[in-house]
Amino acid sequence: MTTHTVDRDSVDAGDLAGLFDRYARELLRYCARRVGDDVAEDVVAETFLLAYERRERYDPGKGAVLPWLYGIATNLLRRHLRTEIRLLRTAAPIDVVAEGPALRSAERVDAQRSVARLRVVLAELPRRQRDVLMLYAVADLEYGEIATALDIPLGSVRSALHRARTKVRAVLSVEGESR
Repeated sequence: MTTHTVDRDSVDAGDLAGLFDRYARELLRYCARRVGDDVAEDVVAETFLLAYERRERYDPGKGAVLPWLYGIATNLLRRHLRTEIRLLRTAAPIDVVAEGPALRSAERVDAQRSVARLRVVLAELPRRQRDVLMLYAVADLEYGEIATALDIPLGSVRSALHRARTKVRAVLSVEGESR
């Protein structure tokens, strides 16, 4: 069994094993956050298959290979839009770790309510805003990388992220005022 030690900037788009070794975990985390673990595994596998089949389309002059892979994954995730929306709206509450008795318990309940409302807001965002926000917040891509991943202008990334953040902040600030 060959082990690949790969530097982020030196991966060849035709080296399927190297790409997988280097980026599968990051892509799986991103996809799982959007559509759940089971579907995410399929999306990631298909991402690498398509990347290999389309390796001649990768242009190193446009940036690193990771944003290109995120772009493929994001396009594949669109096929699972209903799954993502359903997951965001109906997912079980995230267990917020807290310490102490009743005070911490109240904080945990408040945090779970905020997370539930945040999921609804994410589900209601237009697709582009959700894609940009998730690539920024979950995949930790920079604006230019998001533009490359989604094949949209940098200004569109900025405006979509601004609009998404504004909607999320509005929901969180309303919740903060109601407490």
